[in-house]
Amino acid sequence: MNTIRDRRSRTAAALHRFSRTTTAMLLLVVVAGAVALEVASSGSFLEGPSVRVFLQYLATPILIGLAQMVALCVGQLNLAVGALGGFTACLTGVLMADHGVPAPVAVLVGLLTATAVGLVTGVVIVATQINGFIVTLATMTILLGAQYRLVGTRTVDGYSSTLRDLGTAAPLDVPLVFVTAIAAAVLLGAFMYRTVAGRRLLAAGGNPLAARLSGISTDRQIVAAHTLSGLLVGVAAVTAAASLPGVNRSVGGDWLLPSFAAPIIGGVALTGGCIAVFGTVLAAFVTRLIDAARAQFSLDPSWVNLLIGLVVLGTVAGGHLHQTRLAKAATTSSPQPGGAR
Repeated sequence: MNTIRDRRSRTAAALHRFSRTTTAMLLLVVVAGAVALEVASSGSFLEGPSVRVFLQYLATPILIGLAQMVALCVGQLNLAVGALGGFTACLTGVLMADHGVPAPVAVLVGLLTATAVGLVTGVVIVATQINGFIVTLATMTILLGAQYRLVGTRTVDGYSSTLRDLGTAAPLDVPLVFVTAIAAAVLLGAFMYRTVAGRRLLAAGGNPLAARLSGISTDRQIVAAHTLSGLLVGVAAVTAAASLPGVNRSVGGDWLLPSFAAPIIGGVALTGGCIAVFGTVLAAFVTRLIDAARAQFSLDPSWVNLLIGLVVLGTVAGGHLHQTRLAKAATTSSPQPGGAR
């Protein structure tokens, strides 16, 4: 009897702790937003075709959010997420449409290219000791030029029908590209929490000095984080190429803000040392709901970016304020030298 009561009390305590987390708040926002859109659309939002389209275009925000999250966990920024994704998507499309490369080979080349760019970016940051903001900004500029060089002003749409079929396939109205994004999130979470390599990334981001004293190379972790980020961007690029009717120089142009919005709103600190895989996925849902509401009410697209930007700014400011209060509380509670005995 006591064992049952103990289990109930532990469950209640766990639920209480969860209810106060960012993840719980985001879950509530997702449910409330879906219900509101269902009412506003007179019951059509949660119908099969609408759900399929919603989830299909949710895959990319999830993947680019995870890619940015990996960079943030070691205290880095990746401004090249959109440019790398656009270049990789165009490279994959051009290989298939212009050079007749089979879809599996083109996809593999795209993934390897994105991963290699991430690797080189990390190596340059470590070798030059230049701030990652500057390096990824330069990488973004180079990749934008390379993307334009690949496709110019045209839209490449004559690539593999097999890839297109996979991009639009949705058994039980659940798109395969969305399943791919969720699978990537699960694997990333398992890697970060369950493997030594993942825990080293978090340790290097949380306290670089302590990590070095423990024998963990922070330089290697920075390179590993950017390499993994590049791989995730490559997956996002392939899913985008499969889902879109064609690829052109505009692909990836609007990825940068959502890539930061998802992890930051999801609870990832800019200072590094933590991740929030489930929170990032839920935050991507929130940004996608905002976009769906914009389409539902025929709002100007600029309002979506404005709202998401304000939410990101508010989240960062709120986190900074919370950390400041914790620091003040710790200072106040610590014993003062020369005080009363």
